[in-house]
Amino acid sequence: VDDEVTRFLRHLEHERRLSPRTVVSYGKDLRDLSQFLGEHLGVSSWDWDSVERLDLRSFMGWCSRRNLSRRTISRKVSAIRTFYKFLDLRGRISTDPTRALRTPKIEKRLPGHASAADIKIVFASAESCAAKNTLRGTRNLVILEILYGSGLRLAEVHGLDLSSLDLVRRQVKVVGKGRKERLVPITGSTRTALRRYFPHRLELLARSQTSEEHALLLNPSGRRLSRRSIQTLVRRFLDDAASGEGLSAHSLRHSFATHLLDAGADLMAVKELLGHVSLSTTQVYTHTSKERLRQVYRSAHPRS
Repeated sequence: VDDEVTRFLRHLEHERRLSPRTVVSYGKDLRDLSQFLGEHLGVSSWDWDSVERLDLRSFMGWCSRRNLSRRTISRKVSAIRTFYKFLDLRGRISTDPTRALRTPKIEKRLPGHASAADIKIVFASAESCAAKNTLRGTRNLVILEILYGSGLRLAEVHGLDLSSLDLVRRQVKVVGKGRKERLVPITGSTRTALRRYFPHRLELLARSQTSEEHALLLNPSGRRLSRRSIQTLVRRFLDDAASGEGLSAHSLRHSFATHLLDAGADLMAVKELLGHVSLSTTQVYTHTSKERLRQVYRSAHPRS
């Protein structure tokens, strides 16, 4: 990676405070572009100021021939556009070739979510496991309660510390995208689940020599539970539901938003709870609700 890209990635990490995973993604997209340009321009030495819009169009075609989806190509174009904006603001280029570059059109996918009936099945199963009064059972119920009860992202749940919780005020401090903090309410059932889990957590910490005392969710070794482990256990519970197969931990966040809007919650309030920067990101859940209403209408109305 050249010096300009290195400076850009440092800018994303230290000034914009993007997550490490996001910075890695930007780096990969720019490495792919650098690889392509080296072959496409046919010269051993080139600079970012010499790249033209048609070169970037050719890169998009190169991505397409590698069977990358439109969504992936659109993300790469977005990364390149952000990079060139960074170069332009610092006077590193004379012209920004991304200004007239069109992003490929992508179909808006409605977020997958579980029905209210499926949620009941999921929590009935989790409550049954928690009733056995084990570390695993009580901890797993906490994870499901926080994901669905507060609408947190998988990464946000994974990063929770014990100090993040305020059980008196029934709220949790969450560090979201861009390391932005927000306070999110927790449900009464979440608080109950936490109190059932805490004795097992303390017992684990007392006998563990490699513990991470600050982490809320622990594995049997006393270390912070991994994202993959959280994803795996949530999928198992969702797969047990009638139509939950194929859903993930993020689907519980989608379900949280969809069910709130179905019940008449204010869109702006849901936006704040989810930690969205743009209202348009939250509006996709209103489309989900409207589409379900259309399906009910078509199946129930005698003249539909």
